[in-house]
Amino acid sequence: MKIGVIFLPYDKNLILGKLFQMAEVLVITPVKNSIETTLDTAKAIAASDVPVRHLIFNDFSTEETKAQLEEHKDKIGYGLVHLEEITDTPSPNYKLVLQMAQKAALEKNIPLLVVESDVVVKPNTISQLLSHQKSHGKPGLTGSVTVDEKGQVNFPYLKFKRVKKAEIETQRSLSFCCTLFSLEFLKAYDFAGLDDAKDWYDTFISKKSLDLGFKNYVLMDAPVWHRPHASRPWKQLKYSNPLKYYFLKFWKGLDKI
Repeated sequence: MKIGVIFLPYDKNLILGKLFQMAEVLVITPVKNSIETTLDTAKAIAASDVPVRHLIFNDFSTEETKAQLEEHKDKIGYGLVHLEEITDTPSPNYKLVLQMAQKAALEKNIPLLVVESDVVVKPNTISQLLSHQKSHGKPGLTGSVTVDEKGQVNFPYLKFKRVKKAEIETQRSLSFCCTLFSLEFLKAYDFAGLDDAKDWYDTFISKKSLDLGFKNYVLMDAPVWHRPHASRPWKQLKYSNPLKYYFLKFWKGLDKI
């Protein structure tokens, strides 16, 4: 079996075309099962107070999840890309998703927002992120702080839980739970250079943004509800059974960052 082969071109008009014309931002959500949280994510994005184009990248989910994603795409209003039609590389395919999304965003000259499938945005979250980047010099990445169902700051932004300011300019890594990539940063760094050996790129891209002279921010006044690891349940072992978690992480080579 060939690993890492990308079958191009991928038509369906790249699922983009006319639906992009009015969008102010391209929003992407990588998905591996977890259909309930994914649909919550999609419904919240669809209720945003600015026009967006939302693409869900189905990363080798089960047939049941695939069918549910197909059933709801027109009802909710998102585009759907099945990565199994593009590559035979096993999940996770975050690098490919980022590369495809960057290409689409640059073609339409709009910024890129990652909203993961265990995150629920508010109607004004995306407009807040966009407004912040427009009003600040050389933004690279701008993230929303994550909170639990009670509104308390939670993973992965516990490091900022005592911050009282509305925003933070930070040298620390941003999570891609809900993070906006500025158009200028997308033009400055080609995601083709991302390391194939990694699964996730939050830390690397956060640092790359700073290295290129951009500024990274976390908005404490634009919180999003985060259900940590709901899209990757095995990672809950980090809290309930850390020995098993680290066995899977290091011995099995999962979750490479």
